[in-house]
Amino acid sequence: MPRSAALRLTPPVPTPSAPAGDFLGTGVDRERRRGRGAVSNASGRYESLARIAFDDGWRSIEQLPAFKTEVTIDQTKTIIARNDSPDISFDRSINPYRGCEHGCVYCFARPTHSFLGLSPGLDFETNLFVKPDAPRLLERELAARKYEPATIAIGTNTDPYQPIERKYGVMRSILEVLERAGHPVGIVTKSSLVLRDLDILSRMAERNLVKVAISVTTLDAQLARTMEPRAATPMRRLETLRQLSNAGVPTTVMVAPIIPAVNDMEIEKILDAAKVAGVREAGYVMLRLPLEVRDIFKEWLEANYPDKAAHVFRLIRDMRDGKDYDSEWGSRMKGAGPYAWMIGRRFEMACQRMGFNRDKLTMTTEHFQAPAKGTEQLSLF
Repeated sequence: MPRSAALRLTPPVPTPSAPAGDFLGTGVDRERRRGRGAVSNASGRYESLARIAFDDGWRSIEQLPAFKTEVTIDQTKTIIARNDSPDISFDRSINPYRGCEHGCVYCFARPTHSFLGLSPGLDFETNLFVKPDAPRLLERELAARKYEPATIAIGTNTDPYQPIERKYGVMRSILEVLERAGHPVGIVTKSSLVLRDLDILSRMAERNLVKVAISVTTLDAQLARTMEPRAATPMRRLETLRQLSNAGVPTTVMVAPIIPAVNDMEIEKILDAAKVAGVREAGYVMLRLPLEVRDIFKEWLEANYPDKAAHVFRLIRDMRDGKDYDSEWGSRMKGAGPYAWMIGRRFEMACQRMGFNRDKLTMTTEHFQAPAKGTEQLSLF
């Protein structure tokens, strides 16, 4: 069996002799990560030791199994997460899952796996956590005496309609709770599985309680397969937007993230395709590379588009004040500088020309009725 070498954890910096994507020996053979987004599985930033698989001379490293999806039950005690970020439009959200099997290489949520002692790389895509108690917890929190209703965002961290939702159905159960309570919800996804819940969504839409945003990053099927390996194809996402729109569910297309010199040339084409699908609202977000995402994205870029890597990062730094990432409120989503300004103007002009965002939907809380409190027996102590 292959041995594991224990080293003190240092930032994943490529060594001169290492092949593209092999940071400190954490690069994973292509066959073992087939169908996955990340190239490596480096330890998270909170780990004191980095464990690296290497060939001990018996060639047994070639016998290591492929990465398979494993699901663990998450014993969370609360379900509504709060935020006070001034540059996002919601103050509360729900994440039915931790980790995401879609494997989007640029996902800004990847670093959250470090809090679990796991890698933001391949672990984020394969070691998933499900919250089966989410519907019950949500009902309890909505019934709290001091709860004030406002739109709950779902899908802003990991996708609620990722493949394991077919088995666990947590998202559908959450929607059932929200529908009964007359509570507004905004959903972001890359999956056509959202159509499974079209019955609930269409009923909520009649009461102005729901909006669905689908991220269309590219129309290039090959790029999408490489960059977002287990998400729906671009054409399937557009078809999903069409079916939602035809059913009366308000839809938004998110051109997100916009990656310099990778998909920035597709902005107008994506918006045009979304308009044909019946979409009336649009938004965009520039590529964000917080913490480990920078190295994961850089590995992927050097492994798949080595001729573009230097140019892409040059443009990224041009709009991040010379850095790979800038977390400042107001600029982290859109960037700054001439390149970011140009992207913003292109997007605005295209939206104006195509008629997007003329009448933005504001959901209502007028239908909210707090769920009846349960009859749980109180503790004697």
